[in-house]
Amino acid sequence: MNENRTLVMGILNITPDSFADGGRHNTFELALKRAHEMISEGVDIIDVGGESTRPGAERVSPEEEINRVIPIITELKEVGIPTSIDTMRATTAAAAINVGVTYVNDVSGGLADPDMAKLIARSSEIQYIAMHWRGHSANMQEAATYKDVVKEVKDELEARSESLIKAGIDAERIILDPGLGFSKTGEHNWEILRNLDRLSFLGFPLLIGASRKSFLGTLLGGAAPDDRESASIAITTEMARQGIWGVRTHSVKPHRDAIEVVGELGK
Repeated sequence: MNENRTLVMGILNITPDSFADGGRHNTFELALKRAHEMISEGVDIIDVGGESTRPGAERVSPEEEINRVIPIITELKEVGIPTSIDTMRATTAAAAINVGVTYVNDVSGGLADPDMAKLIARSSEIQYIAMHWRGHSANMQEAATYKDVVKEVKDELEARSESLIKAGIDAERIILDPGLGFSKTGEHNWEILRNLDRLSFLGFPLLIGASRKSFLGTLLGGAAPDDRESASIAITTEMARQGIWGVRTHSVKPHRDAIEVVGELGK
């Protein structure tokens, strides 16, 4: 196995309304069962989320979000698998850090909560994933206006990373995500994927979250989320070929298999 291969971050949404798997893992028992399935398939990181960030989604209360995610993160800490908390709230991130997460995956890159950067700066063992973001899910597509989407995403991620470093977060702890589908049209997503080398020039590891997203469904003639899996695997294969740090996916084994094939071909 290639120890430097692209990592697979498995999505575990403990929500009723996520776009691809809402309600499927919406209890502790179902979430734990799914987590163990992912572990058996070779997942590298399990990303636990308690609030949907699909287009148009309404926010849940901080208390509800924490109640959804903390029991499963606590259980997975005992198992020994690295976990990530998918949250925009510093309070939720702090609760997750207290029970053992390794990563904080913030789709707002610290813009939604001014306390997030301060928390991460104090939490010296935590890796922070900062996504490109222009607004909350309820109205984020109104901000999908660009003259040059790759340049603007690059510039905004660069500004975000500089701000995070200025807040006291070591550059070595920052991972960037271009935010496919967040304030972006389908063509914007494709332009970003075609030009990831330009984002890599920023010098940070990149996480790509394309799994089952609507721009893949559009390409495939309106395919439903579950029918976008083969297209998602194709994206993972290309990300592995490019040496991208990680992919965030709904399934695990086919993505791990694709990455292993790319690694073998590259020997």
